Amino acid sequence: MRNIKYIRTLPRDLRILIAVFVIVLTLGVTIGLIYVGINTDYTSSGTQSFYAGDQVSSDFEIPEQYPKSLEGLLLTTHTHIIAFAIIFLIMGGLLFFTNIIHKEWKLFFMIEPLISTLITFGSFFAIRYIHPNFVYFTMVSGVLMYVSFYVMAIIIFRESIPLQN
Repeated sequence: MRNIKYIRTLPRDLRILIAVFVIVLTLGVTIGLIYVGINTDYTSSGTQSFYAGDQVSSDFEIPEQYPKSLEGLLLTTHTHIIAFAIIFLIMGGLLFFTNIIHKEWKLFFMIEPLISTLITFGSFFAIRYIHPNFVYFTMVSGVLMYVSFYVMAIIIFRESIPLQN
């Protein structure tokens, strides 16, 4: 890693920009996570209900949640996969220029959220069209994806805090 600069060696103004970017991006991701909680209660049954719809016991019962349409699932996955790919490309690129964690862990945090993005948003289709128990793939990959994001955000922010010059 010859001639590689770390975030902490960048000019103060650029470090401030990176720190503010990480704060704003973290706020946006956190708001999205709150939205998930409002719709699913962060539970497997709530997530199953949100994507596969509620089970009804009679023809006269009206479900609280209807199954998501193919069009709705395509729109959700299309926008989220593209947005999260960009988010994690930027965050992974910034993480590369840190030296707080060992390079193997750094590589893990750079790649893992991209894989979890595919599993998380792809499993919505499996919940809806194959079996509601695919919700466990959604939940595990979602937790890994968000934990990876927050770990990267903390590391990048810590390196970009302008302590000197």
